[in-house]
Amino acid sequence: MKNTLYYGDNLDVLKKYIQDESVDLVYLDPPFNSNQDYNVLFKEKNGSQSQSQIKAFEDTWSWDLEAARTFQETVEGGGRIADMLNAMHGFLGNSDMMAYLAMMAPRLKELHRVLKPTGSIYLHCDSTASHYLKLLMDAIFGPENFKNEIIWKRSHPHGNVSRAYGTIHDVLLFYSKGVEYYWSKPHVPYFLPDGSLNPDLEGDILKQYGMVEEATGRRFQATSLLNPNPDRPNLTYEFHGHIKVWRWTKKRMEQAEKDGHLYLPKDGEGIPREKRYLDEQEGMPIQDIWTDIHPLLAQAAERLGYPTQKPEALLERIISASCPPEGIVLDPFCGCGTTVSVAHRLGRTWIGIDITHLAITLIRSRLQDAFGEVDYQVVGEPTSLADAMELAKQDRFQFQWWALGKVGCRPLIQKKGADQGIDGKIWFHDEMGTSKSKLIVISVKSGGVDVKDVRDLGHVVTREKAEIGVLITLEGPTKPMAKEAADMGFYNSPLWDQKYPRLQILTVEEILAGRKIDSPQYKADDRVKVAPKLEKERNGRQKKLTEG
Repeated sequence: MKNTLYYGDNLDVLKKYIQDESVDLVYLDPPFNSNQDYNVLFKEKNGSQSQSQIKAFEDTWSWDLEAARTFQETVEGGGRIADMLNAMHGFLGNSDMMAYLAMMAPRLKELHRVLKPTGSIYLHCDSTASHYLKLLMDAIFGPENFKNEIIWKRSHPHGNVSRAYGTIHDVLLFYSKGVEYYWSKPHVPYFLPDGSLNPDLEGDILKQYGMVEEATGRRFQATSLLNPNPDRPNLTYEFHGHIKVWRWTKKRMEQAEKDGHLYLPKDGEGIPREKRYLDEQEGMPIQDIWTDIHPLLAQAAERLGYPTQKPEALLERIISASCPPEGIVLDPFCGCGTTVSVAHRLGRTWIGIDITHLAITLIRSRLQDAFGEVDYQVVGEPTSLADAMELAKQDRFQFQWWALGKVGCRPLIQKKGADQGIDGKIWFHDEMGTSKSKLIVISVKSGGVDVKDVRDLGHVVTREKAEIGVLITLEGPTKPMAKEAADMGFYNSPLWDQKYPRLQILTVEEILAGRKIDSPQYKADDRVKVAPKLEKERNGRQKKLTEG
């Protein structure tokens, strides 16, 4: 299976594209029915924080005809999920919470279908609906396959709560598909790469491994060798004056004593115990309360500004524990692509689904920034001019985000009524020995265009001190538009010693045919391999001029 991003409703995508028992791990972070509007803040590629915002989506559900229809279709399908939904409806009625659960039920049912028999699912939620969602999960996956309710401390304590305790955690509901599921038990390492003790665990380590072997200086703890099952006659024998039911056979016990792996109390009265050396342990096993993965702060390097973005460390723990090295990870609400990015870094195949072109565009940009060229496909995007025109007709913002993604640009999200003539920005560097960022500004038009639009973009290029401006249109340019663009002249790149039109007009048809922005962009490895060669050639030309 190839790495794939799907644009569309995840219920439709799952039914149409994802085969039965084909996925090793599902992680989903669906909207929580938290009844809040999310604003999206985006960090620009040059590292600066954009102050532009837009209400990207409303995390609000209401009982309407669509909710009623989804509920009825799921109930008519029968089974335990139908029984559970009917019971919930009897309690909750035609409420907003019931609308949310009606939306989630068929999606969870599809996710159960696509999981392999050895697969697992982690549902990320908060206290608003976690108890209801657990009942749905029990009905679909079976209560016997419930593994953990994991508590993740997602924020630091805050003092803005009155007449209630501060809410600082999320819940992850961990279920397996069956009895035999992939599990690589995660640990927090006792030692850092340099061999020193992990400072986060040092107090616990010194307490648990408080004994030191005199001959070697190795730390250890003495653990019980007594068998918890008293009815084991084959393991009942006398050892060092104690007749007990032991965990090991007498032969193994004698070998352990010979190897120095037994702790024998000096007074001779105590019961022999096993020496567990600190330097032989993998680390501290992860429990079901996670306080060591810190939330994303405003200044975090990986923060993209997406409202529900989760830290990569959280997904790294989940994927490493529950997806085999060659496995497939699916995120049906992939948002800004944290699951996709971490799965790719860890060498897993991934599938991401989202209903907004904003998310797909963000993920494109994130993959490019993190890994350079990545081999993946996008399914559900416009593939023809007619498709693009239909998207523009349905939703101009979705069209805008899609078009920006096609030219490798991260969206610049605008406040309502605060359009500055810029829909996207691309930063580039083309000077040796400096980190100076240079700017390409992009304007996307989904309707009719004329020479005024080109002239306006020219003013934006000047105002923003940009090197290049790009106008993306559905319609081809008129002669006056082409002339206005040509009159802007060229930008000359000092690195490539090449001229690029300062104002460019790209049609959607040209973009679909593979045309790119004509600019001095390059991959990171190009800078290493090509730039020194160009610098040498430039120095050679300069030497000839001075000598001549």
